[in-house]
Amino acid sequence: MAERITGHTELIGLMAYPIRHSSSPAMHNEAFAYLGLDYAYLAFEVDQDTLKDAVQGMRALKMVGANVSMPNKTVIGQYLDKLSPAAELCGAVNTIVNDNGVLTGHITDGVGYMKSLEDNNIDVVGKKMTIVGSGGAATAIQVQAAIDGVAEISIFNIKDKFWENAEATIEKINERTDCKVTLSDLADLDKLKAEIADSYLFTNATGMGMKPLEGQTYIPDPSFFRPDLIVTDVIYSPRETAMLKMAKKAGCKTMNGMGMVLFQGAASFKLWTGKEMPIEHMKQVLDIRYD
Repeated sequence: MAERITGHTELIGLMAYPIRHSSSPAMHNEAFAYLGLDYAYLAFEVDQDTLKDAVQGMRALKMVGANVSMPNKTVIGQYLDKLSPAAELCGAVNTIVNDNGVLTGHITDGVGYMKSLEDNNIDVVGKKMTIVGSGGAATAIQVQAAIDGVAEISIFNIKDKFWENAEATIEKINERTDCKVTLSDLADLDKLKAEIADSYLFTNATGMGMKPLEGQTYIPDPSFFRPDLIVTDVIYSPRETAMLKMAKKAGCKTMNGMGMVLFQGAASFKLWTGKEMPIEHMKQVLDIRYD
């Protein structure tokens, strides 16, 4: 890293809290070095209290762009100049591009998730999926899945601040795609079990299972899973959450969030640099392997 930092090196950041566990700095800096690009990627612990100042800092420092993660994805749009159509539809941003002081918000989470399924030979198009969550990443996955041709999505969420967001997402998807989407209270475990039983794929798109909730899961017991069900998690640290361990014991094919991190990162990488991320090289570096 020290050998390739120059007076011309362009800065890209990651704004989230907590974020020190992130694999994104290692991934992007390795890709920059591999392709000989003069960029550096750093992680900054930014929460909603400091988010506005951080965005102003991007302009002042003439940063090329940034990634955004929890808890900032659904609130950062108000500080940006423009949103891509996908980001506007999702109501969330995970990538910012600075074009001569004009900050545009994009969302690549959904594309990253769907590409990671494809890379693992999982084809959910025309099938039903059940998903827990309605925050930024969950919404992006739901929207992209519907756009890509998933036939039915059953969303479960606790009745928190994201419940209205989930209702708005359902309305948009049902109006603008051929996908049938429903929303249920996560407290209704009997319905959750029935919907999972009727699904090809189940995913956790919340922070349940990562610090400070490591070891926890919304799934009460292994009877919710069956051997031919595919179970995925957007969490990548730890690489095997309590939910994935339970699913694996039940005989399910499982996948953590590392593939999503790679492919959403690749989409962001191209927005910033105009170059394709070296995917196969990065899979080796990040030790991405599928069951």
